[in-house]
Amino acid sequence: MARAATAVTITALMVVGCSTDSQDDAAETPAPETPRASSPIDWDLPAGQRYHRTATYPVYLNKPAEDPVEAETVAEISTVTPDGNTVIYTDAAAKRIGFLDLRDPAQPVGLGTVSLSELGNADDQPTSVAAVGEFVLVVVDTTGGDFPNPSGRVDVVRVSDRTPVHSIDLGGQPDSIAISPDGSFAAIAMENQRDEEFTPPGGEEGDLPQPPTGFVQLVDLTGAPTGWTPRRVDFDVEQARAAGLDTPEDLEPEYVAINSRGQVAVTLQENNGIAVIDGRTSEVSRIFSAGTQSVEGIDTAEDGTIDQTGSIPDAPREPDALGWIGDEHVATANEGDWKGGTRGWTIFDAGTGEVVWDAGNTFEQLAVRTGLHIESRAESKGPEPEGLAITDIGGRPTALVASERSNFVAVYDVSDVTAPQFRQLLPTTPGPEGILAVPSRNLLVISSEADDAEARVRASVNVYGFGDEFAGDTPAFPSIVSGDIDGVPIGWGALGALSADPADENRLYTATDIAYGPARVLGVDVSRTPALIDSELPITDDGEPVALDVEGVSARPDGGFVLAVEGEEGPGNELVYVGADGGIENRVTLPDDIAAELGGQGLEGVAVDGDSTWVALQRELGSDPPGVVRIGRYSPDGGSWEWFGYQLGSTDVEGDWIGLSEIAVHDGALLVLERDKLNGPDARIKAIYRVAMPDGAGVTSAGEEPQVLSKTLARDLLPDLAATNGFVQEKVEGFAVAGNQNLYVVTDNDGLDDANGETVFLDLGPAGEALAG
Repeated sequence: MARAATAVTITALMVVGCSTDSQDDAAETPAPETPRASSPIDWDLPAGQRYHRTATYPVYLNKPAEDPVEAETVAEISTVTPDGNTVIYTDAAAKRIGFLDLRDPAQPVGLGTVSLSELGNADDQPTSVAAVGEFVLVVVDTTGGDFPNPSGRVDVVRVSDRTPVHSIDLGGQPDSIAISPDGSFAAIAMENQRDEEFTPPGGEEGDLPQPPTGFVQLVDLTGAPTGWTPRRVDFDVEQARAAGLDTPEDLEPEYVAINSRGQVAVTLQENNGIAVIDGRTSEVSRIFSAGTQSVEGIDTAEDGTIDQTGSIPDAPREPDALGWIGDEHVATANEGDWKGGTRGWTIFDAGTGEVVWDAGNTFEQLAVRTGLHIESRAESKGPEPEGLAITDIGGRPTALVASERSNFVAVYDVSDVTAPQFRQLLPTTPGPEGILAVPSRNLLVISSEADDAEARVRASVNVYGFGDEFAGDTPAFPSIVSGDIDGVPIGWGALGALSADPADENRLYTATDIAYGPARVLGVDVSRTPALIDSELPITDDGEPVALDVEGVSARPDGGFVLAVEGEEGPGNELVYVGADGGIENRVTLPDDIAAELGGQGLEGVAVDGDSTWVALQRELGSDPPGVVRIGRYSPDGGSWEWFGYQLGSTDVEGDWIGLSEIAVHDGALLVLERDKLNGPDARIKAIYRVAMPDGAGVTSAGEEPQVLSKTLARDLLPDLAATNGFVQEKVEGFAVAGNQNLYVVTDNDGLDDANGETVFLDLGPAGEALAG
């Protein structure tokens, strides 16, 4: 699918991994041999040592019946009842809380919602929830935009009948809540957040100070709820100033966590600080600065290129979520706010405030290696680590760190706080916010706050189970990664094409489309698990990198490639012949009359078959019958085109359209990938069809109606895509039969634009069996 043109800069690392001779001049000057990338991470963990996704539940399915499907509804922060069976989440967008039955982790069941209008006022907003005993504490912001006069409460609701039994005035605007491990008290961060559109005297818009300052409320949970009352804990301004905090006269507590000693750790995000409170005595034990960190080797320019040569010097960490590792250390997710953010996470000695470990650039590198780098946030906070939780797996303390923008949760073994060991990456739907471990059941619940009904990418609750009992046949994530050269991972994403390597049965070629420039052909080693992107070949014109919307790639037997390049409009569609060195040898545009009838969806697939080159157009020409799209055959020797018709299916879903995404020649027939524009539970058509080779010539102009070729279903890909237990991906766009005769399929993650960003790379086994339909 066409995308807007992207600015191009030259990436510092360009790895040429193709060494076959090109068709012409490259035979005399072969492409130079260069080292292939290798993976510094063992991604292929045994099933018993990792999390497995069991379900993805879009929370719009749990909405009240009278709400329209397209209404925004999210799951932000979640908690679970003591038996581990009922998840309760906040839905700030719809101003309610929701309930899910989690007794079967593979089949969460919506149990309905409670509107805040039933607890107080329809304009109230839930900020957090915490289950304790038979109750759930619902933290409510009632400020309503009156920032100088913040207000809020906590409602105690009986879970069994969802009736409120007590309400506690908090005296300010609350954010997060935590329950002490022994259940004796709760801590609530009273943020009294700033107005980002207000300009204080002498400052800039959104600056601090904006009184009143924040504080912490401690609520004793002994006895009946009607007797529960808060204890206010204020911070000493001079203590905060002595610690080096930003704007100490206006502190804004963001997140709280409690250890087994009853110590409450509090992040003061906008002030770049952390406080520790004795929850039993209400004494502020210490306040310390989160400090700054210089981070190098990251992408800091929003220019459409994954250029990892940028850096941020002395950036304030500005932590959001935090968690205790034992009783001596706290870990923070350094999201950043108005002045900082270091794109990683940090472990502090809670007693001294000293940093014992910092992630540096490694958190962002995880996003790059897995195709989850979000280029549109490169200039801001990159992957933006926000959520964090600490749990215990098999006696090992484990940190779970969420990337709000790159849509994943990273899992680390933190048995040694000075040297955390990365273990696994868990994909989520957009905006993972709540990270809820359920250790009694070896479960993990991730709730996401971003909901895009128009793109049909909906906020969801993702459920994971740890260990063999949850493994089943679920494919592991990631299914494809990139390797590193000299410590720098190959950047990738938006893979929309696949081609077999004629010279190596265990290699494929793919390409990033216009979401990431300049244009490159990537080499993939499919003998590795996960498949490994180990080379990148820049496409150049007169020696200069070029931006091309590559939607199809076919490796030529005699060296080099043919690329199907989609234009923003019809005339921009072309076949680009490339030598083994990446240099463009020839450009072939579509016939003028064909190009004139194409819009933004043109060339999508290409396949070289002897003296012919086959192409697939994604959408219909304006003059063709509705639902009939064209397949073209180009003869390089004579420079001639002929066209055939292909009858698309239909979903009868309003706003949907069907198109072609790939074409290949296999076993004497054409194989064509057909898909709808739907994802998640709405997806209907994701399939490979077998099309008989035409006996005669096709039409040669747009004005002639093409012969519609017969088709038969070869492989319904919906079950394969759904087997991940994630959100079914809309853009399944590439497939190829490799030299090893296995069928491989890949999805285009759209560069995380209107998508959750997860790339699904499928090895469907021997093509003779996989295409038996």
